[in-house]
Amino acid sequence: MSELTDTEPTDDVVNEDLATDVATGNARLLHQTDEGAQKLTLSEKELVLTGAPWPEDDLGDTMLINMGPQHPSTHGVLRIMMELDAEEVVRAKPVIGYLHTGMEKTAEELTYVQACTNVTRMDYASPLSNELVLCMAVEQLLDIEIPDRAQWIRMMLVELNRISSHLLFQATNGMDIGAVSMMIYGWREREVSLRLLEKITGLRMNHNFIRVGGTAADLPDNWQRDVLDTLATIERGVREYDELLTENPIWKSRLLGIGIITTQECLDLSITGPILRSTGFAWDLRKAQPYLKYDEVDFDVVYTNNGDVYDRWRIRLEEIFESIKIVRQCVEMMPKGDYRTQDPKITPPPRARIDESMEALIHHFKLFTEGFKVPAGETYAAVESPRGEIGCYMVSDGSAKPVRMHIRGPSFYNLQSMGPMVRDALVADAVAIVSSVDPIMGEVDR
Repeated sequence: MSELTDTEPTDDVVNEDLATDVATGNARLLHQTDEGAQKLTLSEKELVLTGAPWPEDDLGDTMLINMGPQHPSTHGVLRIMMELDAEEVVRAKPVIGYLHTGMEKTAEELTYVQACTNVTRMDYASPLSNELVLCMAVEQLLDIEIPDRAQWIRMMLVELNRISSHLLFQATNGMDIGAVSMMIYGWREREVSLRLLEKITGLRMNHNFIRVGGTAADLPDNWQRDVLDTLATIERGVREYDELLTENPIWKSRLLGIGIITTQECLDLSITGPILRSTGFAWDLRKAQPYLKYDEVDFDVVYTNNGDVYDRWRIRLEEIFESIKIVRQCVEMMPKGDYRTQDPKITPPPRARIDESMEALIHHFKLFTEGFKVPAGETYAAVESPRGEIGCYMVSDGSAKPVRMHIRGPSFYNLQSMGPMVRDALVADAVAIVSSVDPIMGEVDR
């Protein structure tokens, strides 16, 4: 055995260096993969640890707490890191990514025919808005005209969906804030609206009913009576909410002046929907950039000026009445005609023809297995969902699948409002503020 020189490490040194490298690597890996990788640096150097004595002589120290990601009031898998000074929130940071589904990347492996089954699951509280914006983007690339009846059917359905989404908000918002009976009342009317959607589309949620070129089917028999009866039931219930809460002194003291945000802060953060309208900015794509047949119906854009939790609740309540008004006009003005375009390159043959014609069967088979080709180009379409502007950016290379698709989800942008809203609020108000944003995390972590 050769003699060790000064430059050659001993076994003990080698083992020590190896142990150091392994420990460093493990620490780096843990930092990269652990939840602790999301950090919120304290404003003060001192940190109050659980179980430690409260620093009575130094009340300026702050501490960090987590709300979520399992908290039932966060409307999905959301984590909020808050820095507290006693009971006052100094800062808040929403942490997302716990429910990542990769729907946009999945869309690039699906044909345009299959795409609606994917995107309808993003904002599961308003799936028809997801389907509509995707179909509008594809139709712009195809440069096709949609029959009038199909446009009216689409408009009626997305407004019925807006009603059901806001009813869900009324239910969960009441539960979050402490008006527990609102969970029962809101669920009661929402169940009525979902039963109507099921009768029209075949499913309570995730409908895959709005398709490129029109809708999957025509309206069922006696649909007018069913729609009007449902609207009457919902309107009666929502007026009860109004009577129960609007002037309720406990409700008002809990919400008024809480979670205030300004118009400029909303514009700086690209926040849309009821949050923006609560600041006095009456921006609604149905009026500002009309699509479908919104320029042919009479309705008002509901807005307020205070930008607080109470205003955001009140706007969603009043928007239910406006959507009821639009749907009633749809029933009255619904035209006759086709419910989808008759372009054979896009639309499959009628079901009855499949049993009679081999050509119809082959046509149907090829459309649903290979899809249809879309001219090369790029486009952006946007609609007003219950939570704000939802947009679809689409790039086609001329094949049957998009080469790139990106969804502008309103909940993703609206979560940024947590920062200015929660600042200087009490911990007890944080849940009310999160609820007033009305985020759907399936859309955020799409």
